[in-house]
Amino acid sequence: MKVNILTVTLMLLLLMVNYTWGQTAMINPQARNSVSLNGKWNVIVDPTGIGEWRQVWLEKKPEKKTDFYEYSFDGSPTFTVPGDFNSQMCELAFFEGIVWYRKQFNYSGIKGKHLFLYFGAVNYLSDVFLNGEKIGNHEGGFTPFQFEITDKIQQGTNNIVVKVDNSRHSNGLPGNGYDWLNYGGITRDVCIIETNDTYIADYSIHLKKGSLNTVSGSLQLAGNKPEQNITLEIAELDILYQTKTNKNGLARVEFTSDFELWSPDNPKLYTIKIKCGTDSISDHIGFRSIEIKGNKILLNKKPVFLKGVNIHEENPYSGSRAHSPEDAKILLNAAKELGCNLVRLAHYPHNENMVREAEKMGIMVWDELPVYQHIDFSDSLVPLKMERMLSEMVHRDKNRCGVIIWCLSNETWSFTKNRDKELIRLTKKCKTLDSTRLVTHVINSQGYQNNTFNVWDTLYYHSDLIALNEYIGWYVPWQGKPSDTKWKLVCPDKPVFISEFGGEALYGNNDGPKDEAAYWTEDYQENIYRDQIEMFSTVPNLCGVCPWLLFDYKSLGRLHPVYQKGYNRKGLLSEKGEKKKAWFVMKKYYSK
Repeated sequence: MKVNILTVTLMLLLLMVNYTWGQTAMINPQARNSVSLNGKWNVIVDPTGIGEWRQVWLEKKPEKKTDFYEYSFDGSPTFTVPGDFNSQMCELAFFEGIVWYRKQFNYSGIKGKHLFLYFGAVNYLSDVFLNGEKIGNHEGGFTPFQFEITDKIQQGTNNIVVKVDNSRHSNGLPGNGYDWLNYGGITRDVCIIETNDTYIADYSIHLKKGSLNTVSGSLQLAGNKPEQNITLEIAELDILYQTKTNKNGLARVEFTSDFELWSPDNPKLYTIKIKCGTDSISDHIGFRSIEIKGNKILLNKKPVFLKGVNIHEENPYSGSRAHSPEDAKILLNAAKELGCNLVRLAHYPHNENMVREAEKMGIMVWDELPVYQHIDFSDSLVPLKMERMLSEMVHRDKNRCGVIIWCLSNETWSFTKNRDKELIRLTKKCKTLDSTRLVTHVINSQGYQNNTFNVWDTLYYHSDLIALNEYIGWYVPWQGKPSDTKWKLVCPDKPVFISEFGGEALYGNNDGPKDEAAYWTEDYQENIYRDQIEMFSTVPNLCGVCPWLLFDYKSLGRLHPVYQKGYNRKGLLSEKGEKKKAWFVMKKYYSK
């Protein structure tokens, strides 16, 4: 029997897409006409995965005296959405597996509208059911997705059931191993978005690459009336730009003005209103340029030194996944107090509130994909997942001027099969999606011998800047005076960014020798920072530094019973917000 290879390949691709991904979410959901589904959801914890066999999404009820079903959402515990399930039930503190969520809601709408069920993020695999019917699924814990439910929603009572599975997968992103708590659940906002028959589905408004006064962008309509007149208004600048979409609903946008440019010192945002005959939407958008010239990073054509700090998406005080504007302000205010002008949102796209609040506060943002160590690049599904997650990240944040860097991987190894090929391909894809921002990969495989760094990696040839993690003084001892450190760069003309450095210390622990790591003292951590700062003066083309990290955070791999207790203790602040001695060293350095 002959097999049509093309047909089989297409079928497999369709199966993979259908099984794995929801629809790409519309941007700026905050500005849409929506009904929030946040709040209390009933849950069924399913550690053995038997809920799939029992078809719990059907919510069957006994009809005869002999009927019974071994599950029920009625009378079950409730979890708050958005929120992780690990912090809401002590028995689930370290749980990785399946939890079923159910939400009942009433709907009474009018005909002629489009309805979309929007999820800000669900970690990690999600199957979504509406009124007993599966409407789709999604893979990836940190990017938004949606499903159109126009023809599926009922007048009156509706039930949404979501199967959430945060189990690790060898071909997942991230994979099996990572250094943070794997918070599971519906961790970001859920809502039903209502639009007219034809609506503004997408837009991209930014300065043209290399320009300080010319906007270049596009907007996209979806629906039955794709050809419409469009107006784009910036009242503060007396701009009323008019254009028309083509038969595919697409319009290009280009105009000039004397903009007040966004920067950390002046985080200026303009209110922009976009209107067509059937829809309107507004957003707050800033204008700035970011580029590389020689061995420097230029913001608005002027050199900028990136004073960064690494942040995980965790509210340190509640010990839960961060998601709200209030959570974002806790983390960003601490970064601002340290003197930062950049936050590296490690090691995955953080919630949109983090990005928007940082932009308002004048903090530049480093957005990162969860391509983190131990990735199996030879698995045929991994490249598809990387590309889709990249598209979802860029799609969500492309209008956020605070985002200046797309980071596509962290601490992957060149000897991993297919790693170079797939990440180079991903880099090209990223630059196609967005040519206005910087693109990089973070590497930690540089050699260190005879007090000399040998900084090399194939990916550096394809990155806009050299970003490297080095933990000299912690995982690797010094081999000489920090001030005598030498550097060999594979790309000697590119700017260099120290993306991670530091060491662990338990706040308040000052018992033990100051020069021995084994005692986890604040003094030892402080010495690491002093030595690092001394070494920074030797780094050629240094464009910025980024300590690891802001707050102590939960990590199951941190096993020391006295000093760690399940926390990575590299924070400049404890999980209670207490300032370690190294905090003051870094703050002084940034103040200069």
